[in-house]
Amino acid sequence: MLETGIRLWTDGTLPDDILTSLRRAGSGFVIGLTAGVVLALASGLSRTGEALIDGSVQLNRAVPTLGLIPLFILWLGIGETFKIAIIAIVVYIPVYLNTHSALSGIDHRFVELAEVQGLSRLAFVRQVVVPGALPGFFVGLRLGVTGSWLGLVVLEQINATSGLGYLMFQAQNYGQTDVILVGLVVYGVFGLVSDTLVRLIERRVLSWRRTLSS
Repeated sequence: MLETGIRLWTDGTLPDDILTSLRRAGSGFVIGLTAGVVLALASGLSRTGEALIDGSVQLNRAVPTLGLIPLFILWLGIGETFKIAIIAIVVYIPVYLNTHSALSGIDHRFVELAEVQGLSRLAFVRQVVVPGALPGFFVGLRLGVTGSWLGLVVLEQINATSGLGYLMFQAQNYGQTDVILVGLVVYGVFGLVSDTLVRLIERRVLSWRRTLSS
């Protein structure tokens, strides 16, 4: 397997497929992350927003995301757009659910204290809402990062001409087990590295929690 990985890297196949996969995963992740945070804030900070948004997201959550692939192919075609859209959905659902849950769980005493102090809406969001939502947000972020790679494994085997999933699909057709193992290892490394990076950021951003607990 190591020899196969070196050969694929040397002839340029593996670097090109990795860059393609990173672009797909990155684009879908950014869109899904933005949508999840915006929807969670709109739903968590407004009763009207919750009435309009939360039910739709819960319905979306109940439908297997990969089961939407045929519908999205009909809507968006079989090119790159539908792949990015599916990854975005895989990411936004856990980000929304965990961020919204954290917002709903903010201690009412802090809300009352903010009202007594006469904080503006912006100051309330900055000093109460954001710190209260961050723990849940990072949980959703970790799930979203992992989900984006899991979704990519499947999506890159559907009418793709490049990417790690395409490389593995072609290897399957030719019985190249070593190439499939190389692809799996690369996916695993990316998943581990991205999750570790999120955990490091979480540890740094939420360092105040350890200070308070100690």
